[in-house]
Amino acid sequence: MRNERLDEPLSGEELELFLQYLNRFARHDLELFALWRVGDPERPAYLTFRRDPEPGVDPSAYRRP
Repeated sequence: MRNERLDEPLSGEELELFLQYLNRFARHDLELFALWRVGDPERPAYLTFRRDPEPGVDPSAYRRP
């Protein structure tokens, strides 16, 4: 694995630190995914990632600051 900015290989310490961060963030993302999947079975919630709002939704509701 290489440091793209300096175009040199990562040291053992840098590689270990990178792998620790990667593991931590991957675990965090999996935990978020699991939280999205669970919920109240009587009132399920659905999450959609889209570039455009759902049909019938006012786009101004999603304005960014």
